[in-house]
Amino acid sequence: MDWDELDLNPKVIAAVKKAKIKSAKDILNFSGLELQRLTQLSNIDVQHLIVAVSATLQKPSVLTVLQMYREKELFAAQHQRLSLGCPVLDRLLKGGLPLVGITELGGESAAGKTQISIQLCLSVQYPYKQGGLEAGAVYICTEDIFPNKRLQQLIDLQHKLRTDVSQDVIKKINFGDNIFIEHAADIDTLNNCIAKRVPILLLRGLVRLIVIDSIAALFRCEFAAKDSVAKAKHLQTLAAQLHSLSSRFMTPVFCINQVTDAVGDQAIGQTHVGVLDKKVAPALGITWSNQLLMRLMVTRTRSNEQEACAGEGLASCSQVVRTLEVVFAPHLPQTFCYYTIGLEGVRGVQDKLQMC
Repeated sequence: MDWDELDLNPKVIAAVKKAKIKSAKDILNFSGLELQRLTQLSNIDVQHLIVAVSATLQKPSVLTVLQMYREKELFAAQHQRLSLGCPVLDRLLKGGLPLVGITELGGESAAGKTQISIQLCLSVQYPYKQGGLEAGAVYICTEDIFPNKRLQQLIDLQHKLRTDVSQDVIKKINFGDNIFIEHAADIDTLNNCIAKRVPILLLRGLVRLIVIDSIAALFRCEFAAKDSVAKAKHLQTLAAQLHSLSSRFMTPVFCINQVTDAVGDQAIGQTHVGVLDKKVAPALGITWSNQLLMRLMVTRTRSNEQEACAGEGLASCSQVVRTLEVVFAPHLPQTFCYYTIGLEGVRGVQDKLQMC
């Protein structure tokens, strides 16, 4: 550090140089008494030194979103996304998942939620140029056991799914070694995993993606309708921990959620009418919804709509056509696209996005 650039008395600068202190970090690592002993300066002079050094490291306190958008090259992390491993799905999400925040994927059983989650666990391991984060993923199961057989099948067929990546790059990635699987059978185990085990993996740089499959299962089992207040507090605490980890380590949090049929006044304000006009409400209510950055929904199409899609060349009749829909996000419109699930993974099947 160039001490002469600091707005300090020359005798203070001379004392710092004589003490052979080389950087601002050294100044801030020493206590006031230690600096007095090293520099032979008075307490007042040492305090002026600390304030001057701190001022050089202080970042601007106010930064607008417009500034960040216009200066993308200076704020690369804020514009970076985690690819879903498919150009059509990435186009729907304008690049993929944001690195900071909680993304929810809701939908009925067999809609493809776990398939998308596993594909993300593989995609995160790719180089930055291919939409990955060059790290692994932690997958927390709260319901069923982790589908190891399906994971291995996807790993073996990565060369067919990711045709945009050279074979040499794919062969160098040990996909199976970089997915850390946790099973949480109750809320206490889940909280312990999020608070203690996951941070260790993040600190060591081993993972850059957190998946919870599913977020609703434990809360539905352990809380009755009369326990809504306690349930809300636990949800807020868990979400705060997830937000903290996501922000600190620039790590996407991807939570699978279940849905319920909305009947009468059920889930007022939470009812979602999807592209198939089927009224469903994501589980956990508005308390959980308020913690989300982005909500996505997946749906299996009805048979007549599947035939129509096949007629348009979107998919063969032997494949089940599904939809991935953006319900809300601060940076995306309400849109959806079709996709299918094959042996090699999840693929979008329509280049033109549809407005809801």
